[in-house]
Amino acid sequence: MSVKGAKDKVLHGKFIEAAKEVKESVAHQMERSIGLAGVIIISLSAMLGSGLFVLPSLAGEMMGPGIWLAYILAAMVVLPGALSKSELSSAMPTSGGSYVFIERTFGPLLGTIAGLGLWASFLLKAAFALIGFSAYLEIISYALDTDINVQSLALGILVLIVIINILGIKKIKAFQAPIVGLSILMLIGLCIAALFREDVDLARPISNGAFGGGLLGLAETAAFVFVAYAGVTKVAAIAGEVKEPGQNLPNGMLISLTIATVLYAGVAYMLMATLPGEWWIGTDGSAIENPIYVFAKLVGGSTVAFVAAILAVLTMISMALAGVLAASRYLFGMGRDNLLPQLFEEVNATYETPHWPIIATGIMMAFAIIWMDVSDVAKLASGFQIMIFIVVNACVIILRKSHLNHEWYKPTYRSPLYPFTQLFGIFAGLALVMVMGEKAYIGAAFAIAFGFILFYSYGKQHAHPRLTPFITFTEMMLNPSKVEHERRVAAFHAADIGLKNHLTLREFQTAMAALGFPMDYEENRVIFHQLDLNQIGYIEIDDFIEQFEGEIRDN
Repeated sequence: MSVKGAKDKVLHGKFIEAAKEVKESVAHQMERSIGLAGVIIISLSAMLGSGLFVLPSLAGEMMGPGIWLAYILAAMVVLPGALSKSELSSAMPTSGGSYVFIERTFGPLLGTIAGLGLWASFLLKAAFALIGFSAYLEIISYALDTDINVQSLALGILVLIVIINILGIKKIKAFQAPIVGLSILMLIGLCIAALFREDVDLARPISNGAFGGGLLGLAETAAFVFVAYAGVTKVAAIAGEVKEPGQNLPNGMLISLTIATVLYAGVAYMLMATLPGEWWIGTDGSAIENPIYVFAKLVGGSTVAFVAAILAVLTMISMALAGVLAASRYLFGMGRDNLLPQLFEEVNATYETPHWPIIATGIMMAFAIIWMDVSDVAKLASGFQIMIFIVVNACVIILRKSHLNHEWYKPTYRSPLYPFTQLFGIFAGLALVMVMGEKAYIGAAFAIAFGFILFYSYGKQHAHPRLTPFITFTEMMLNPSKVEHERRVAAFHAADIGLKNHLTLREFQTAMAALGFPMDYEENRVIFHQLDLNQIGYIEIDDFIEQFEGEIRDN
């Protein structure tokens, strides 16, 4: 595609076609920094935390030694959703993930409800990690003979997590990669060492008494541990920052889901085969919250258990990092669609991250850490996630059936065995929600009620912005004089506070106002959305000016 081609279309009155051509050209210049390895790391780090270091003992209290099967059943329900999200992400590789898919399929009202539900579920899962590591922190505190206020430390770590997220994804990957790798190696090492113990009973997890509660108990436990797999598709929320999303997102999700399932089921099996009796019950009669420490102490002794406790804390911090990263992108995506005020779609001029959504997510996580119980947080997060997976599966069916009315839906990856994969995911998800009970219903009711209030008080008035400001803008930008061109270059670079040769939304609005363009801030917001095709929150100054101005006149 060429500048001349876009210019000719404008001169012949074909403004929409010209806009699409220029937007695609500008979009190719946008930075996508996450490859396949990054997708796998972010996805795994979002899963391998409380799902292994806390949930096994809570699940054991519900079911008994057969919890490994509950993890496998949960993975089977997750798989259709992962395949559906892979297809949807390849057609809509933008920040916002499931919220974007649902909003584009069902409209802004359901999109608002889903966006809030997703935001709540991911921030709750991240808070679950910071609440759940308290038992491990107490062990570290005791070993070091120090007095640690666990809640205060969790809140302090949350502040650090928010800061790291604002600094950017590359900083997050640098922290997560070694932590995830060491945790996996430690867990595999403990399981292998346990195999050589004389008292290991590999028949215990499959014995007659292993599956307490029968099929209903298995389903209820699978619904409870479902939250452990939520991270497998978290990376879809940052699809706008993934290189070759049509290939890397599906491959990354499926690889990370396979690794996580093997680890969850394998570690759960070895925990139950190695530890005697009802080991998951503490001295106070309730479930313990440090199962990996207990496992490591029996297999490797106190020193190995202490190292395991440190890794558990670091892994759950890594999980919380990924949770804030994903949760904030839902608010960012809703802001881009005008369902939330402009504040939520603004990108930091220096670090190019959506700082206000990140801060808002951190504040709500702090409330959860202070006032909510670890088991309640896990149930609420699981309930939200199962419901979203159900709707995402429905999105694929609807978009495939109505593709003639949605010409933009052209996925580069297609989910196999359509529509049976999606139907299985829908009905299996509904079954899990039904056995979860009131926690799932209460969470859904709050999300629906608040979504209705937000949409009708703000989103409805802003959800369908006019497209005409962009057409007006393309006409006004075309073929400026040399003096006007130099004035524009100076204004756009002067507005670049971060000195990145990028313009965020706020900087673009400032430059347009300084240049005296007749559009107001809201209209400039719409224009910016049209320019930022990949929805990453900024545009390249030089490429943008070159593509839109065409030939520059001498006078």
